[in-house]
Amino acid sequence: MARFLFGPVNSRRLGRSLGVDLLPFKTCSLDCIYCECGFTTDHTTTRREFVPTDAVIAELDAYLAEAPPPDHVTFSGAGEPTLHAGIGRVIAHLKQRHSRCRVAVLTNGTLLGDPAVRADLALADLVVPSLDGASEAAFGAICRPARGLTVEAVIAGIAAFRRDFAGLLLLEIFIVPGLNDTPAELAALKVAAGRIGPDAIQLNHLDRPAPHPGVAPVSPAALRAIRDSFRPLPVQPVRERGAAEAPPWSDPALQQEILALLQRGPADLHRLSALSGLRTGDLAKILARMTDQGLVRAESGGLFRPVPRVRRPSTPP
Repeated sequence: MARFLFGPVNSRRLGRSLGVDLLPFKTCSLDCIYCECGFTTDHTTTRREFVPTDAVIAELDAYLAEAPPPDHVTFSGAGEPTLHAGIGRVIAHLKQRHSRCRVAVLTNGTLLGDPAVRADLALADLVVPSLDGASEAAFGAICRPARGLTVEAVIAGIAAFRRDFAGLLLLEIFIVPGLNDTPAELAALKVAAGRIGPDAIQLNHLDRPAPHPGVAPVSPAALRAIRDSFRPLPVQPVRERGAAEAPPWSDPALQQEILALLQRGPADLHRLSALSGLRTGDLAKILARMTDQGLVRAESGGLFRPVPRVRRPSTPP
């Protein structure tokens, strides 16, 4: 029976994701009011080896020797994964022994001010820090940080990590109506996001029960308005296609969005999925349609690139 692994699960952002949980339930530097795992019981910013690093590596080796490689091995779970002092060694082992596996880290970003933490995550393919408030009031009300944590230190830490990180960085913002969706709070978040410079911002919102009764979902119209308030920064709500919703494979708006992403540089299916918020299965079908239409082309290494449009010379009068 697995002690430290869970899944693989079909993630709306990460495809087929094998989870790695390095912490006892529920150990975290924050006590977020929307966390699906419930309230934090060990509220700490002190790093240590909560579970044996060697045992985590052995369990990963045993699983990956028998199973097909997942789309991502994802460090997440019931707490803040960077609190584990051995996370860097586990990531390095994955990249050395299981190089086909893409490594993702879902973090609240609170420890990225520590150079040792930044070094531990340097080999990851995808890091998703969260920032739910850019003022001390919103950050305190939503995230309820451990003693000594300030929102300015968190923003500075994420920005420092972004400057040196070679992988894909997505900044997740969880919208809590009444706390971080006012014009002033959204403006502060936009400034902070611009300072960090993520590859994209992903807007998240409540889609399951929260431990705090005051957390409400966001309407689609409100989410669209919030998305627009962050422009021209690259921003995308986390998408989930409902059972009765039509497939998006021929949606012209999504095709234009994908073309805009590819104008920033060629990208593979996983990178496009993370940037667009589309499931890899849906995205693969959209790209197949776009290839047939001559809008994009597939290249070696699984990369996609937009096809340059040929400008026809104007006919003289």
